[in-house]
Amino acid sequence: MNPVELVLSPRLRVTPFEARVREQGIKSYTVYNRMVLPVNYTDTLDEYQHLCANVQVWDVAAERQVEVVGPDALELVELITPRHIAPCEVGQCVYAPLADQDGLVVNDPIILRLAQDRFWISIADSDVLLWVKGIAYGRGMEVKVFEPDVSPLAVQGPKADDLMADLLGEHVRDIRFFRFIETNIAGTDVVLARSGWSGQGGFEIYLQNSADGLALWDAVWAAGQKYQVRAGSPNLIERLETGLKSYGSDMTHDDHVLECGFERYMHLDKPAAYMARESVQALQQQGVKKRLCHLMVPGNPLPGLRERWPVLENGSVVGFASSCAYSPKHEANLLFAMLSVNVAKPGTSLELEVSGNRCDAIVKDDRWKS
Repeated sequence: MNPVELVLSPRLRVTPFEARVREQGIKSYTVYNRMVLPVNYTDTLDEYQHLCANVQVWDVAAERQVEVVGPDALELVELITPRHIAPCEVGQCVYAPLADQDGLVVNDPIILRLAQDRFWISIADSDVLLWVKGIAYGRGMEVKVFEPDVSPLAVQGPKADDLMADLLGEHVRDIRFFRFIETNIAGTDVVLARSGWSGQGGFEIYLQNSADGLALWDAVWAAGQKYQVRAGSPNLIERLETGLKSYGSDMTHDDHVLECGFERYMHLDKPAAYMARESVQALQQQGVKKRLCHLMVPGNPLPGLRERWPVLENGSVVGFASSCAYSPKHEANLLFAMLSVNVAKPGTSLELEVSGNRCDAIVKDDRWKS
């Protein structure tokens, strides 16, 4: 297959860390929130092995923020998610799926509460800003909704705590999961959260002034030299082993919030109003017809997935697989698949069709065991 070139133009916004990413020999990007997101410097397997043993710095500035601030900020944020946000404390992050009036998934962001009346919605790839602004304007809410100058830089891997402790002090080891502090690195104010799109542990540093991006990168990079730091990016193998969903790949705006495995992150009877309540209640009574599942395919590595692959039972299509990677840990291919609810049970044997060929597949639980 011929290589495909991604043309970088002013239409794709520049990240504050992009110059350092290029210096580190970036090989491939994707486009995310109209910004480039690094994909590979070497290859996915090599970067997976390094991530699981060391520490990496990721340019994830494409993980844009939607700021909601003002007297009606909490009411607006409650309205767009089935998760109860009021109990979230200042200094806390929560994973909260967003759903529209039809219950369809709009995004699955992390929401940070910076003050009683101020939130950052840290989004996956979709136009959440315009959607939230429209709701606020249409309902006449006393709130400001905008994209702030905030760009995350992730520090991920088992040595992330050591790196950040050297950089800022031992107190960073005490930051709890999905909590954050406000601090200063390399002369610039940042929000430092224990979070990130991997299961290896680490932090996300929310830069609040794009002009200071290279200084922030350089400070983190210098502190990481003794820990074999490398530039990296969200890793497909690692995220599938961890079971992290990707909006736009594993679920889209075509899928209902009840179909995507978000149950532990939703409070469907929460006291605050939310847009999807009627749709959720109706689908609860009817029962869902499909569900996002973990699928394992033993054997040799499958090719890269560009389009969704059919999943079959007894020759009939019962769903489609999305993300796929070969896991060295499990010695099998791991996939997400949206499946008919009648086959969406751990242990169910199915078939996956790849380029006209069929291979055995089995539905697994979220820990890839049963």
